[in-house]
Amino acid sequence: MKYRELGKTGIQISEISLGCWTLGGLNWNDGSPNGWANVDENEAREGVFYALDKGVNHFDNADVYGNGNAERMLARILGPRTKNVTIATKVGWFKGTAAHAYEPLHIRQQCEQSLFNLKREYIDLYYFHHGYFGENDMYLDDAVEVMYRLRDEGKIKHIGQSAYSHEDFTKLVPKVKPDALQSFAHLMDYRFIQDNTPTRKLLEEYKMSFVAFSPLNQGVLLGKYSKNNPPQFEPGDNRRGNPRFSAEKLSEVEPKIELLKKHFGSTTEDLVRVALQFVLHFNVVGAVIPGFRNLRQVKMNVDAAEKPLSHDEFELAKSIFA
Repeated sequence: MKYRELGKTGIQISEISLGCWTLGGLNWNDGSPNGWANVDENEAREGVFYALDKGVNHFDNADVYGNGNAERMLARILGPRTKNVTIATKVGWFKGTAAHAYEPLHIRQQCEQSLFNLKREYIDLYYFHHGYFGENDMYLDDAVEVMYRLRDEGKIKHIGQSAYSHEDFTKLVPKVKPDALQSFAHLMDYRFIQDNTPTRKLLEEYKMSFVAFSPLNQGVLLGKYSKNNPPQFEPGDNRRGNPRFSAEKLSEVEPKIELLKKHFGSTTEDLVRVALQFVLHFNVVGAVIPGFRNLRQVKMNVDAAEKPLSHDEFELAKSIFA
């Protein structure tokens, strides 16, 4: 396993880390499905133990993943080994009884609840989970203030910002001054880490790391779904109704997957390797955080660690999806 520094924190995180959204299982938030198919905890445990033994030291979670279930499951699995890893979690999508999830009191309450769920005295990296701070950013200043208070109190060590647009990152980074940014990045869309884009410039100017979720584009880049038989997902699964799994979208991507197989190998392991290492080729990326359900998935992700892309391979993969 190789490691990269998380921004200016001095923390070294594994290039291939693990995202824990799947651990939360089927779930809804404000009436919208935001979970994944339920996970067998024993199978997840096998995967986490393998990852730890192979040098994975960074796990990404959130309060809204199963409304705390993912944090609690990770804590049960890690046990005393939690002291040897970097754990990130987030606040922002689950609002409970608050008018907005970024109300300062709610942020404090959720931080305390996450600490309890994770069985920890502090959170290594605590993210704002999205960039909407209410109408006219009415909660922004107070939310940032309480984050810094939590850091001063030792409840969190470092602050992160997750968002889904250049506009949000451009607006928020100068105010939040995070150590890390998080969003999606994969072969089909890597706008935030691409050269000369607004977010890439921010990453370089503020010396932040980018943590990339969905590096496999929720499995689309693995060729596991067919246009002839589009997947059907259960109620409570965030993928249900997502157009990326429609016959039309899958028909567009299938020829490109075939080109990847032709040049990089036809196994799922080959496709995992090119997808993860494509994102890691960008030096502003601190880690990729693919999700997982079981040992097999973790092995495929982690075993790609020692197989970086050459410059020519990177350019070839990029050209396929240009």
